[in-house]
Amino acid sequence: MAMSYPFPIYFILLIITIPRLISTVGKTEQWKSSLPTELSTNNNLSEKLINDPKALEEASTDYGNLVHDFPAAVFRPTTVNDIATLVKLSFNSSVPFRIAARGQGHSTRGQAMARDGVVVDMKGLRERDREGVKNNIKMKNVNEGIKVFGDSKVGYYVDVGGEQLWIDVLYETLEYGLAPVSWTDYLYLTVGGTLSNAGISGQTFRYGPQISSVHQLDVVTGKGEFVRCSKQKNSELFHGVLGGLGQFGIITKARIALEAAPKRVKWIRLLYSDFSVFTKDQESLILRKNSKLDYLEGMVLMHQGPINNWRSSFFPLTDHERILSLVTQHRVLYCLEFAKYYDHHSENTINKEIQTLVQGLNYIPGFYYQKNVSFVEFLNRVRSGELKLQSQGLWDVPHPWLNMFIPKSRIMDFNSGVFKNIIQKRNITTGPVLVYPMNRNKWDNKMSATIPDDEDEIFYAVGFLHSSRFDNWKAFDAQNIEILKFCNDAEIKYKLYLPHYSTQEEWRNHFGPKKWKSFVQRKYQFDPRMILSPGQRIFNNN
Repeated sequence: MAMSYPFPIYFILLIITIPRLISTVGKTEQWKSSLPTELSTNNNLSEKLINDPKALEEASTDYGNLVHDFPAAVFRPTTVNDIATLVKLSFNSSVPFRIAARGQGHSTRGQAMARDGVVVDMKGLRERDREGVKNNIKMKNVNEGIKVFGDSKVGYYVDVGGEQLWIDVLYETLEYGLAPVSWTDYLYLTVGGTLSNAGISGQTFRYGPQISSVHQLDVVTGKGEFVRCSKQKNSELFHGVLGGLGQFGIITKARIALEAAPKRVKWIRLLYSDFSVFTKDQESLILRKNSKLDYLEGMVLMHQGPINNWRSSFFPLTDHERILSLVTQHRVLYCLEFAKYYDHHSENTINKEIQTLVQGLNYIPGFYYQKNVSFVEFLNRVRSGELKLQSQGLWDVPHPWLNMFIPKSRIMDFNSGVFKNIIQKRNITTGPVLVYPMNRNKWDNKMSATIPDDEDEIFYAVGFLHSSRFDNWKAFDAQNIEILKFCNDAEIKYKLYLPHYSTQEEWRNHFGPKKWKSFVQRKYQFDPRMILSPGQRIFNNN
């Protein structure tokens, strides 16, 4: 996504970074005094504590680049026992220190930070596993933190460390011709990180969020206890941790269901000018029982933004002018995106299946686009855009994102009030805007992940994935606030995905009375001293 800056990006980054580095140095000199002496004097732990300015700076920054909370130290574990020992030390301390597990730091509001506490850098475990592979070239596994198994009762599954990246899970399971079925759009995230939120993408309507594919978890609770849990064993912890925003424990291993992996993907995009027709077609596709569609999302195209963006360069350059002309005419277009997987067994029938799926859809004639790509290329479609932005210095910029779940019964009101009103009036450059339906029956209400309290079987995910300059991110944040105000005033019972709130009352409203009661009970059961994930600001205000 092209963005213009009044000064070179490296100059802006320098201005932002220098003051924070100065403050980091000051904190570095004081870090031991802000933590219990038993931590800095524990020989097994102190050697894994890092307090140099670079480490503290990194742990005080995330993908959002909006919140900057400095920890007292960064902890780099090499074993799961290191994590348990650290948490238990805090739990038994007269003054417990706060602890946050950090995977890739892809949060947008400081959710993986621990002000004046300890950030557990989970990639220490990932590097340990890769080091083990390097030192023993006879190992079949590319990564010892990812192991594939088969069972006559539950089928194939993968045991994977919470610190592992989904991209590595993909490559490792493909060695066996297998793969998980539910993904996020971006694969360079940790397993523990996405399972702590839910993990959604275009496969969610069919397979549920990523938390729906988990058989079993290994968790270090807020008491420093190592617990193995599933639906049948320690189920309260199992359900609590999945979508639990890191409040009850640190995920150290997950057992995830696998199915046979396809080889290739037919990837389709269709353009619409009428939102009601667009949503009707989306809903019809995910409700077709015999279609076995594998992926469905949707996007909003507006005259402020580019036709292609960092999520994928899909539309051919030769068609950009006529698509832009259509956007100018209607001011807002809607793009329905779906995919159908296939392999050598179905390659002779895939085109007929696509024709059947498209038949009856009411997209704008002549605006049908198709790609035929490998399975890996499709799932990893965001990576090329990321690398391009990184090369331009435009990846580590502020990302004032807003992600919401909207009931089906109010999605038309949302379109008229937000897409055609607030967004148009503010007229600021946007990143991708996603809108796509999900099936309620694919979500387990026992889990902490929260969806709209509504009788509609279908609800919509809406994501405003903004990128901004360092000097104008507040304009995007103001737009987000206006969108939420509109929903509140219109009594649209939305839920935030990747939520952030500043008061416990807001969190109580987010979960709703019944789920909030369960959430609090689980907190007191598994993290009674409120040690874990303070950056979520659910039980800690700072």
